[in-house]
Amino acid sequence: MSPPDPSSIRSKAEIARRLREAGELLRLQGESPYRAGAYETGADALDAFGGELSTVVEGGRLTELRGIGPSLAQTISDLWRTGESPALHKITGEVPPALRGLALARIPGLTWRRLRALHDELGITTADELHAAVASGVIESLKGMGPKTAARIREALERAPGAAGTGAPEASAGPAARMVLVDALAAERRLLPRLRHLPGAEAVATAGELRRRCETVGVLAFVVSTRAPDEALQAVAADSSVLSIDARDERSCRVRLFDGTAVTITVTTPRRFGAALLQATGSAAHLAKLAARAGAAGCQLGDIEGADETAVYARLRLPFIPPELREDQGEVELADAGDRFEDLIAESDIRGLVHCHTTHSDGRDSVLAMAQAADALGMAYLTITDHSPTASYAGGVTRERLQAQWQEIAAAQAQVKVSLLRGTESDILRDGGLDYPDEVLRSLDVVVASVHERHRLPPAEMTERIVRAIQHPVFKIWGHPLGRLLLRREPIACDVEHILDVVAVSRAAIEINGSPHRLDLAPEWVRAARRRGIKFVISTDAHSTGELANLAFGVAMARRAGVRGGEVLNAGSVEDFRAAVRP
Repeated sequence: MSPPDPSSIRSKAEIARRLREAGELLRLQGESPYRAGAYETGADALDAFGGELSTVVEGGRLTELRGIGPSLAQTISDLWRTGESPALHKITGEVPPALRGLALARIPGLTWRRLRALHDELGITTADELHAAVASGVIESLKGMGPKTAARIREALERAPGAAGTGAPEASAGPAARMVLVDALAAERRLLPRLRHLPGAEAVATAGELRRRCETVGVLAFVVSTRAPDEALQAVAADSSVLSIDARDERSCRVRLFDGTAVTITVTTPRRFGAALLQATGSAAHLAKLAARAGAAGCQLGDIEGADETAVYARLRLPFIPPELREDQGEVELADAGDRFEDLIAESDIRGLVHCHTTHSDGRDSVLAMAQAADALGMAYLTITDHSPTASYAGGVTRERLQAQWQEIAAAQAQVKVSLLRGTESDILRDGGLDYPDEVLRSLDVVVASVHERHRLPPAEMTERIVRAIQHPVFKIWGHPLGRLLLRREPIACDVEHILDVVAVSRAAIEINGSPHRLDLAPEWVRAARRRGIKFVISTDAHSTGELANLAFGVAMARRAGVRGGEVLNAGSVEDFRAAVRP
């Protein structure tokens, strides 16, 4: 067999990029996730392979690479030899080149079929063109669209950083969809190993909104300490996971990955790593305060040398300020007054896991399994708070079924060290009453009371509903207070300030819910509650043993609001917790 024409040989990175494009197009078109994932797995295998691709192709040994089967091996061989592949042509051949950027396909409400219709009938290929079409009302006349779809697309465009019409410099690259914190952390885990292999990399750190533990993240930010900054940025641009380069200068680049994730990489020298990480972490308002202090000290913030941020803060005569606090909410002033934030709540402070569901309602694990998992985490107590009867859609525990639940709790208690507390997540009914009769609620150790239905009551009616519930004698913990679902459902409309005033004169505490799709109450309202002296419970809202890890998200939200250990009820002993929350 004659050797292939050198002009037709494709690099590993280019072939991997073609595979990722095919996988993402399959996913967006609603094809099997396994088929789409196979292409991404193949791309990962090529990236991880340290040898010469020509060797394994010509030797027929591609299938020896983990994740590459016969079909994928044929596709890779075709690409290497000719630059084309019949298999990939079936996927990409009918997709207009203008739509292969994939950015528009990730806008909520814009399915692949609708995207094709917009392109074929209106010639829309960019976010700016889509924004104009929505504004003009023309897309409502297209088959399969209509006013509701147009409204969803308009809202998605308005929410997206860099969306058309915002004047942001990223607009030409299309909107960067925000992701919930848990998804951003998953993306971080995928990206960090790649960044650690950049040329000359000595240290890699996460920055930006993710490091500050914002509830949602628009752009993933990383800082790389390297003695070869130019080579590192070139390697980022050439990485097979990069769909496009949206911006680049001598110190950083912003790229878009094939899965839609926007990533900013900042490179710096080791002696400026602290300042670069500080500036890349933000927030802008926090940095403005620091820049003013630096100016007063006769220096520029970005020029302060130091291998870590502590050295930079020290140059400004400040103690290290935890990243979660850097929102210009008084943290600089507290630090200037001598606060070292040593009592800021931490995961290690939490002694009890609160708000946990089991198979008695909509949980996926038994009481015993949840208790054993809590034991393994070294917890002192665990509350079993399954749903109340009104939440029938979630398997709410009827009064008749309570005895069976209590018996299972007692049986589990005999097998574990952790103290098991009997409780409920009682629905706050429309009239402000609590689910279960009062005598049942008083027989429990803990009552979490939450709104689960009728989220769109008029604000005045919703306010009165919640106030009436809080004033109930057995009300002790206000669960996921404003009922938000991040990027899916807005917080309920009510007079939060008035409700917090009512909580402040009651014996109630407020839950900081750790479910990664809730993270409710938002930090700004937690700060408002702190000003009133209200206590908190940091919960997991766990529906399985794995979701006990939600505690980390609840703690992160509490830290963002500056909550201290003494303000959190489940940072105390089981005896103190019982006394504080008993109905």
